[in-house]
Amino acid sequence: MDNKSRPQRFNNRGFGLLAVLIMMAGVLVLRLFFLQIVDTSDLEAKNLSQVQVDRKLQSPRGTIYDRHESPLAMSVFTKSLYADPQMLKKNPEDIAELVAPYVSISKEAIVENLKEDTAFVWLDRMMEPDKSKAVEKIIEDEKLEGLNFVEESKRYYPNGNLAAQVLGFVGTEDKGLDGLEMVLDDELKGGLTKEVVATDRKGNAIFGSVLAQYLPDKGKSVTLTIDATVQFIAERALEQAMVDTKPAHASVIVMDPKTGEILAMANRPTYDPNHYDKGKEQDFKNIAVTNLYEPGSTFKPIIASAALASGKWTVDTVYNDTGSIMASGHVMQNWNGEGYGKVRLLEILKFSINTGMARLGLTTGPEILSEYVHKYGFGQPTGIELPGEGEGLLFNPEEMADIDTASMSIGQGIAVTPLQMVRAFGAIANGGILMKPHIVKAYNNPDGTVASETQTESQGQAIPENVASTIVDILEKEVSEGGGNKAMVEGYHFGGKTGTAQKLNTEYGGYLDGRYIASFIGFGPVEDPKFVVLVAIDDPSNGSIYGSQIAAPVFKDIMSQLVRYYQISPSVKEEVKVGATTVQTLPNPSKNSDGSVTLPNFAGFPYGAVRDWLNEAGLYFKPDGTGNAISQDEAPGSAAFPGDAITVHFVR
Repeated sequence: MDNKSRPQRFNNRGFGLLAVLIMMAGVLVLRLFFLQIVDTSDLEAKNLSQVQVDRKLQSPRGTIYDRHESPLAMSVFTKSLYADPQMLKKNPEDIAELVAPYVSISKEAIVENLKEDTAFVWLDRMMEPDKSKAVEKIIEDEKLEGLNFVEESKRYYPNGNLAAQVLGFVGTEDKGLDGLEMVLDDELKGGLTKEVVATDRKGNAIFGSVLAQYLPDKGKSVTLTIDATVQFIAERALEQAMVDTKPAHASVIVMDPKTGEILAMANRPTYDPNHYDKGKEQDFKNIAVTNLYEPGSTFKPIIASAALASGKWTVDTVYNDTGSIMASGHVMQNWNGEGYGKVRLLEILKFSINTGMARLGLTTGPEILSEYVHKYGFGQPTGIELPGEGEGLLFNPEEMADIDTASMSIGQGIAVTPLQMVRAFGAIANGGILMKPHIVKAYNNPDGTVASETQTESQGQAIPENVASTIVDILEKEVSEGGGNKAMVEGYHFGGKTGTAQKLNTEYGGYLDGRYIASFIGFGPVEDPKFVVLVAIDDPSNGSIYGSQIAAPVFKDIMSQLVRYYQISPSVKEEVKVGATTVQTLPNPSKNSDGSVTLPNFAGFPYGAVRDWLNEAGLYFKPDGTGNAISQDEAPGSAAFPGDAITVHFVR
């Protein structure tokens, strides 16, 4: 072989090897380029396939405040206990024996969960602090592996059952299940918190290694029109009524008649939303909004105002009450079966005379009455931000017989909700202007700034202002002189109306024997009304069934505290004339030819006037109760001889 050709061959091999190395380096660089730049997303996806998105936790839910920014519902962080059955070193039975006293599931359920073929099981959610601390100590002392905690947001109601049916409650997955929590779920609910947890090559979660955490915004907070102090006053008064009368249900609503703001809404029975699982179905019902009932005599001012507004009746119209009236072949009587003689609108309302209201309604006519009833908003929801609101039931004016007109005029044959009654009486107190009730005052951003505010909204002029003023004055006399005098607050002028309505039989129709709804609805102080309050006591089983006896005192209890809380000074209201002749006087006693005396109708007259008349007539006075006369055992027009005992019944 030529010596000159050997170095040449070595050079050729060197260049070839160098070229191969350069090509390999180029391929490697190109591969790295693709791995680092082009295939990044694919690699991340493959890498994330090695981890497990184990939990989706809710960020804190927005707070619900009262009108003074006191929290009514808030979210707090609590600890939830989980286990990785594949990492346990002790047998499930021993672990269950240790932790069972502190978790909400049974020992058997713990064992079953810990034997599952999975890397994650819940043992308890949102534990009370003392329970989670106890389990933490057990884990530390016993050196338990495979058990750990995560923090979760839990809903907390700091005032227990205060406004429970208004607020509602939240389930374990941060889902609003009732009340405002349900209606406002989209506003209150925060975003999801995702925790991505590393796993080993077998797919078992390594719970101590959190690779990433994404914290979304908190939910919006909500400020209500509710005043927690007013709510407490209403609930305490209602609780006492439950003790005194033992009813099936009871409700109180307090509203500002000028704005429609709900200051309090309370119901019984109730529950604690912190432990809603212990409540019964009936405890969750906000009957102040959902319940339909016949309003009875509390509806009479609505009908009276319609008659006045239409000009079909005046405050001076005289009705001669004989104690009964005929409508469509049916006889309608007063509650005591007696007649009141010649009466005007003041007496008709003050003494709740059914026959007088029936005549007033028949004179006005079903079309006009129905027109004004609709102007008051009956027959349609108020539109408040609460679930399950009822519409009510009204007659079709084109199909109303006289008996239907007469029945509606005394608040029978129709159905309304307590909130509808509050709205209507709010219009009477507010110069005839109907305001839309609302319970949400404002929505607030997570940073505390106001996102939006609820504006007061008028729903029309139900009755003229002068008619409203007349009805207000008459209803004031109902409280100061009539059947509503147990609602009177010394030094203040309030107007209102009592009602005692027989309960409807929703299954078979008609009415339930001996079953009643006693109610009182009032407003004031009449000089500058700040509150309209409804008290409804459903099916009382202890003591009286009459609204004047059991509902009016609850109104008094609430109003007595509200005037102090709002620092409203006592005042004297100038008398307003409501009729040319509104004050009745007893006729002078005169003897008949046989020496007897003809008894007058004492109903409506005060204790002293009746006593003096009977003494002057030489008759023995046998009173039952005090206040104003409501009935008498010896019928008006009957003859009594000197020395006879005359029994007269009074109520205060």
